Amino acid sequence: MLEFDQIASHARGLPRPDTAGEVMAIGRLDHYSIRTLDIDASRRFYTQVMGFEEGFRPAFEFPGLWLYNGAPYPESTGVVHIIGIDLDDPEGLKEYLGDRDLDTLKGTGAVDHMAFTADDLSDMRARLKRHEVEYRERTVPSLGLHQMFFEDPSGVTIELNFPAAEATSAA
Repeated sequence: MLEFDQIASHARGLPRPDTAGEVMAIGRLDHYSIRTLDIDASRRFYTQVMGFEEGFRPAFEFPGLWLYNGAPYPESTGVVHIIGIDLDDPEGLKEYLGDRDLDTLKGTGAVDHMAFTADDLSDMRARLKRHEVEYRERTVPSLGLHQMFFEDPSGVTIELNFPAAEATSAA
């Protein structure tokens, strides 16, 4: 079992003692994907509440959309991929990503939440209230973070991390 200092060294891109100088070539998290029966609800949530923009998506054999937060394609491939399920023609999705039981489409499963850094806490509070999205907040003083948690239309928990100073100035 790896000790904490070995894990921390590896996370910084330093060679792990047990791999004789090998460095893993995995970079930052690229995107997350959500399978849904309601693409429009996800589109509204991620564009109107989160402020992402719909952009380029390859012509896959199943419905969906790619949402961007910052650089458009080709500099980025989006931060959230919405995967639509066409119950009348599910074969394209099954062939590309495999089959899933429809009962597994709510929530985050074994993944607890997805987190983003953010700013403008007051604006996000107003957006969430305007779109009637319930949220929870807390401050982690030792990290200088103010956290906001809420769920998307598929029940995926999203965390936004703001500078803690915004919470005191927005209160």
